[in-house]
Amino acid sequence: MKNYRITVNGVAYEVSVEEIGAEEMQGTAQQEAAVRPAPAAQPKPAAKKAPAAAGTAGSVKINAPMPGKIVEVKVQPGASVKKGDVAVILEAMKMENEIRVGQDGTIVSVEVSAGDMVEGGSVLVTMD
Repeated sequence: MKNYRITVNGVAYEVSVEEIGAEEMQGTAQQEAAVRPAPAAQPKPAAKKAPAAAGTAGSVKINAPMPGKIVEVKVQPGASVKKGDVAVILEAMKMENEIRVGQDGTIVSVEVSAGDMVEGGSVLVTMD
């Protein structure tokens, strides 16, 4: 055991820390791994893609970066958009977040409507 004195906001605390060897650490890690459930798969953020080639309608997907409620949809299918235009307003944790398009293009489909609840990674809009 090693003893340390730690001061936090002017208050001193004495703590003891136990040293463990490499063999003990490996055994502890194996025990923890056996007890811990596997982590849930996290959705990947929307990748920035080059402009779509002809014949690949809806190849660019705009995904929800977090779970929340759709407050307003600002685009319709067939609309031309420029990089940075607001496509959807998503409310998460009582804040309104503007979800913007990442490139110039044309909206192919709108997958959500106002009032919908979405999960992080859900497709909101597809475009060319």
